[in-house]
Amino acid sequence: MNTTQQRLSPAGPVGGTTGSPAAGERPQLVAYGVSVEGRRGERIVSDVDVSVRAGECLAIVGPSGAGKSVLARTLLGLTQADPAWRVTGERFEIAGQDLRRARQSTWRRLRGRTVALVLQDALQSLDGLRTIGAEVGEALAVRGVRRKGRDAESIRALTAAGLAGAAERLAQRPGQLSGGMRQRALIASAIVGEPAVLIADEPTTALDPVTAGRVLDLLGSLRDAGTGIVLVSHDLAAVSRIADRVAVLDGGRIVEIGSTRQVLTAPRSRTARELVAAIPDGHPAPAPRLGPELLALREVSRIFAAPDGGETGVRGISLALRAGESLGIVGSSGAGKTTLARLLVGAERPDSGEIDRCPGPAGPPTIRLIPQDPLSTFDPRWRVERIIGASRRSPAAPSPAELLRSVGLDPSLLGRAPASLSGGQRQRVAIARALAAEPDILVCDEPVSALDAATQSEVIGLLGRLREERGVALVFVSHDLAAVRALCSRTVVLSDGRIVEDGATEELFSAPVHEVTAALVSAATAGPHATARRVPVSDPDRTPEGVAVRD
Repeated sequence: MNTTQQRLSPAGPVGGTTGSPAAGERPQLVAYGVSVEGRRGERIVSDVDVSVRAGECLAIVGPSGAGKSVLARTLLGLTQADPAWRVTGERFEIAGQDLRRARQSTWRRLRGRTVALVLQDALQSLDGLRTIGAEVGEALAVRGVRRKGRDAESIRALTAAGLAGAAERLAQRPGQLSGGMRQRALIASAIVGEPAVLIADEPTTALDPVTAGRVLDLLGSLRDAGTGIVLVSHDLAAVSRIADRVAVLDGGRIVEIGSTRQVLTAPRSRTARELVAAIPDGHPAPAPRLGPELLALREVSRIFAAPDGGETGVRGISLALRAGESLGIVGSSGAGKTTLARLLVGAERPDSGEIDRCPGPAGPPTIRLIPQDPLSTFDPRWRVERIIGASRRSPAAPSPAELLRSVGLDPSLLGRAPASLSGGQRQRVAIARALAAEPDILVCDEPVSALDAATQSEVIGLLGRLREERGVALVFVSHDLAAVRALCSRTVVLSDGRIVEDGATEELFSAPVHEVTAALVSAATAGPHATARRVPVSDPDRTPEGVAVRD
């Protein structure tokens, strides 16, 4: 048993506090001494103790590969359903029911009624062929609600989840909703069963600051109404906004557990200190040494038919990019950020306007993309060496081993399959693959959104060094204003497919002119994705501040 871990009594950690005055006395969920072993006997989760009371939010944080998602799946009984996993525990209860030896038939009765799950990607979680009414109605059917009463109950759940026009949404499919609307619909389908415990696994990772803030407010209101919430997140600002207690997971073990204020302001474990220290400190990106113009867009438009019958895409985009420049692209969900990134790398052709790839001594600039989820772009049959080597344009290009070293990875990983790497390692391999083509421009589409704070800091630092040392121009598409401020000297703001503001990052964040920019900055300052000044970890009496954009 890890000596830094607090053993849990039925009421919570011995000698500790929940940090939630409204929390009930009896835990709704107790997992005591829980371990999970993989097919080869390796321990993914080891001797973990967690509990959640009614009206309490427990956050589970930790670096990539710590075992957070496996633990979340185990709390839902999903890991137990797979014979490849072996789950043991001294005590495992939800709403007072002993589940140590529960059959999957028992778990199926509990899921959706007593315990429910909200995942990161609502578009994957919701069936794209079914209407929102059918999705929420299925959860009601599990609860025993008759068909004729389901629409009314669904409208009430969607309204409670903060989805405007709930009655009209019943006939729509997930693809017809924005990212924030889908996430609210997913939460509605989870809460309609009135679960005692809601497990939210990275529920705001893919959302812009404004939408993420609304989702967190919704989770907070559910907590205040008596639901016990387990929040799995790498976003410490989001954690500080709604969590009462924080458990820090590393190597499958809980290395620290305590009140949110204690863990985020006076962390005791090395892991927690590293996570807190990695929060951007608000210092702006250094001014770059700019070279010649590499890329110019003039009145570029690319329009698509939207599922709701309208149009989406980008309209009348004009901007230029110079060698050594770091350009941030921000905006709310559906603003056109990804469409613009695809235009820049040539994956989309404009309907109108011009994209001028300014030729230099060696010809037009080479452009490469660093995706948000590199695993989906790797051939799972290939090893790292082949993944990187396939992008080399000439024998004179750096070797795969040299490229791995340049991104801070050991060449011993060359023989590994991508699925065996951590999230941070996969992102670095994706950067090495892009560098193998000796690019002039790197287009980074949400490259750190799925990474923990420490790994985010490392990747942002790596991209900054590549820009400084190699003169590579960076286009950094992100909803994380803290990351944009740390890396980008210039930022453009998109709304409804148009650039509404363009300027020096520090000036734009300090004194936004357009209302969209002001809303993004305000939401980031208020909580999730905040770029605020950190509270010194040696001062345990101060609560964490949201990151302020202004100094």
